Parts: sequence; structure tokens; C-alpha cells
Amino acid sequence: MPQDVTPFSTGSATPETSQLPDADPEAKPAEAPAPTPEAEAEAEAEAEAEAALPPLSPQDFRVYNRLAETMDYFHDHFRKMYSTLQTACITGRRPSNMSLKQFIDEGLRLASYLETHHTIEETHLYPLLARKMPEFPAGKQKKGSKKKEECELLRQHKVIHDGMDDVAGYLTRCKNREVELELGVLKEKLDGFGEVLLRHLEQEVEDLGAEKMRRVWSLQEMRAFPI
Repeated sequence: MPQDVTPFSTGSATPETSQLPDADPEAKPAEAPAPTPEAEAEAEAEAEAEAALPPLSPQDFRVYNRLAETMDYFHDHFRKMYSTLQTACITGRRPSNMSLKQFIDEGLRLASYLETHHTIEETHLYPLLARKMPEFPAGKQKKGSKKKEECELLRQHKVIHDGMDDVAGYLTRCKNREVELELGVLKEKLDGFGEVLLRHLEQEVEDLGAEKMRRVWSLQEMRAFPI
């Protein structure tokens, strides 16, 4: 069973800075507009700039990859915990080294860890990254905010937490002996958000990798990130 993990904490340092109508079978597919000379020149300039970046030294790579490594450390524990639950549901039996109570508690811990981890991200980490990386939200958005709906990472958080809340509610009823644990029921609930969870855990680490971070942050700024 994975060891208990406390999601990362932050310090005080801050870096600078429908339904569609049926298609006409005789209609020809629309052709994409040709790129303008300005767009082609801009794309070429960006490609040249990326190609011109010198290789990172091992020391600098560690600095630029620090956030990705830290994030992946926690994400790996979340993946293992989810896998423990999912594997039991698929095989129809709990791990041999887990009692019923331990198995239920494992699911409840996963829900709690994800909630804490994502709250820290949305409150402390994402606003810092958003200063130079538009794929990250600038902070917690008000309910119904259009910007929140357009943010993929926050959309994933919502899907994950809606799913985990359902799982946690069910496991809590099982723990309180209000209902008997049925692995088939638990599997259905896990399947409702598992694909989004696993994709999110990978995407976030990729977005924080050294080759992406070096394009927008200096070494000094990277060292100042509070995780």
C-alpha cells in the first residue's frame, strides 16, 4: 500500500515577474485558408528561436525541471493509489495485504489528497505560472466565469473532484456500514473520471518540463518558485 503523502506546500518566495445538422454527402470539404506571409514568417522565427537554444547543462536542467519532478513525485503516488482501487475492482478482490477497512481508507485518502493538492495548485502555483504561461489559470475563478470554463486544467480538476466526491461519499457509507461495499459499483464510479485523472497527471508534468520552462523563465525565477 502506498505510503501516506502530504501534497506539496508553498513558501513565501515569489518569482519575478448539440446536435449538428446532417452533412451534405455531395458537399466538398472546406479548404483551410492559406497562411499569410506574416504568419509563416512568425512560425519560422519561433522555430529558429527554439532551434537556437543551446543544450542545458545537467545543473541547469535540474533547476528548470524541478517543478516537473516535484509534481511527478506526488502524481506517482496518486496513480498508484488509483491503480490499487481500480485493479481490485477489475479482478474482483482486494489486495491480499489489505483489510476491508484499509481498502476503504485508501480510497478516502486519495480523495482527500487530491482535494488538498489541487487547492494548493489553484491558490498558489497556477497564479505564478500564469504570469508567463497562458495555459495556466491566473487563480481561482468565480463560479460561472467564462475564463474558468475555457481553462483545460481547471475543467479537469472539476471532473476529477466531482468523481472523487461520488467515490468518497460511497466509501464513507460503506465505512459506516450503511451499505456493503460492492466492487462493481465502485468500478463504475472510478471509470467515470479515471481517464481524465490519468491524463491530467501526465499533462501537468509535461507542461512543467525543463524544455518548456526554459523558454519563458530565467534560472533565477525558477529557483524562486516556492515548491
